[in-house]
Amino acid sequence: MSLFHLGLIINPLAGLGGPAALKGSDGVAAEALALGATPRAAERTRIALECLRPVASRLQFLTFAGPMGADLLAELGYAHRVVGSAGDGPTCAEHTRQAVQLLQEAGCALILFAGGDGTARDVCSAAREDQPVLGIPAGVKIHSGVYAISPRAAGEMARRLVEGGLVRLASGEVRDIDEAALREGKVSARWYGELCVPVEGEFMQHVKQAGMESEELVLVDLADWLQESWEDGVRYVFGPGSTLHGLAANLGLETTLLGVDVIENGVVIARDVTEAQLFELVDRQPTRLLVTAIGGQGHIIGRGNQQISPRVLRAIGLEHLRVVATKRKLATLEGRPLLVDSGDPALDESFPDALRVWAGYKEELLYPLGWGGQNT
Repeated sequence: MSLFHLGLIINPLAGLGGPAALKGSDGVAAEALALGATPRAAERTRIALECLRPVASRLQFLTFAGPMGADLLAELGYAHRVVGSAGDGPTCAEHTRQAVQLLQEAGCALILFAGGDGTARDVCSAAREDQPVLGIPAGVKIHSGVYAISPRAAGEMARRLVEGGLVRLASGEVRDIDEAALREGKVSARWYGELCVPVEGEFMQHVKQAGMESEELVLVDLADWLQESWEDGVRYVFGPGSTLHGLAANLGLETTLLGVDVIENGVVIARDVTEAQLFELVDRQPTRLLVTAIGGQGHIIGRGNQQISPRVLRAIGLEHLRVVATKRKLATLEGRPLLVDSGDPALDESFPDALRVWAGYKEELLYPLGWGGQNT
């Protein structure tokens, strides 16, 4: 039986800026490491590769040396061939582009790559129009439609392909935002091109969509409701996004648009916290967590809010999580479920099948929830 050749590229620096509250990792990897962030891309890739165990005997991976793929494949025992190396220094965008060129020249049926929108841009700049690729989400911001909804979904998609299942191919948009502007609270997204990706609705992420309406009146109503229900001595964690930022503004609170903030007794006690700072603030403290859904995608955990890590979620308790989203925002999901991708599959699986969503003044909706290990 001939071997199925899969390419693998890991951006070892992807996702470092999330737990450190840096709104991305482009150009700030050293700063993130100094703040105590730990590389996570390899662990996200490990989750995807574990799904390929049943077809391991039929696979040969082609990859780059060291942390860009070979180290993890050797650890997991997968047959692989190294086609290039980034050398002894830190990896960079040029290494990703070189890897794409070498892998497609070697005839990879599919190139798996782990990273965020910056990595997708690098892949897009080097990949041929007809080269199938598939992203394993490992970055802080993931607006592009070339990523699976979770690492496990990426692995399941690749396994389906190896097993001979029918997998449609289509064009996926590559989008990225200016991280320097993002750190100043400005969101400026650009289209950078398209990649050939396998498409199955339950596995692939949709392109992030901007809001379709002014939420001003709804946020006023929600602020009134929340103000009536504040609990003394309880800490409220506000996740990132314009919905929660607007909600806080209607409460007279100054929060960060794209950061995570903590409020107690009607006062902001910590702004734009890191994952470590957030854990200290919520550990063994009565806490409520408010997050919103990304319009068009549905992610509530694991996209742009990596400060809300698995240990933070466990410390707060899933029963104390509330989603804040207007009915118009939920309508952009077109019936698809909300999604969680915390990086901890066991935790993701422990979420309930549906979540309570605050949609207006004393108006709660029950909305279905999915995670990357399910056929959603």
